[in-house]
Amino acid sequence: MTVLITGAARGIGLATAKAFAEAGYRVLSLDLEFSDESIGEPVVFDLRALDQIPAMVERLGEIDTLVNNAAILFCDPYDRIPEQHRRDILTVNLEAPCALIAALAPQIRARGAGRVVNVSSVSAFTGHPDLWYGVSKAGLLNLTKSWARELGPHGGLVNAVAPGPTLTDMYEQLPQARKDSVMAAVYSGRPCLPAEVAAAILWLGSASPAYVNGTTLDVNNGSYPR
Repeated sequence: MTVLITGAARGIGLATAKAFAEAGYRVLSLDLEFSDESIGEPVVFDLRALDQIPAMVERLGEIDTLVNNAAILFCDPYDRIPEQHRRDILTVNLEAPCALIAALAPQIRARGAGRVVNVSSVSAFTGHPDLWYGVSKAGLLNLTKSWARELGPHGGLVNAVAPGPTLTDMYEQLPQARKDSVMAAVYSGRPCLPAEVAAAILWLGSASPAYVNGTTLDVNNGSYPR
């Protein structure tokens, strides 16, 4: 069994790569650069190159599970968002996941099986200091349902996770006021660990029942800001 994980060199992606490797999967880790901690076979690729995604997927061969984890965050002020930042966020966070699923769809239909897990965010429901990040994560949930509807009749399972505040480099970029607001609502009073999100992704990407399709699993410990 083979899993392709985007943004796999750090944070939730790295934890997810470890989880799938421990479960016996062949792990294809896609990112721009890798560290000594990286897990699996490195796939160096820039997801902003949308037109190159089909050829890249074809080179990788059969993929049983896709984890769309890669994302970009800037936290620019709402009224001063550079056009390139907007474009990069929408491309990497939303358009690339769609292109990856589309590239895998033919093999999912052909073998009558395949799983996709999209990593969204609690910000899909609450908004975010980075306007377009929140928009992209909300769009990813609609994308999840759309592809589940399309691939479900062919054995494809497309689900999402919506993590709350998770101890990653991206979390550290948030303004302190935002961190304080979110943590005030978290039941446990602590941020999530990447491994905890990874465990949810592993379940959806490998063992969840076939009737779990087009759904979003909240991994947020109540972190909707009051």
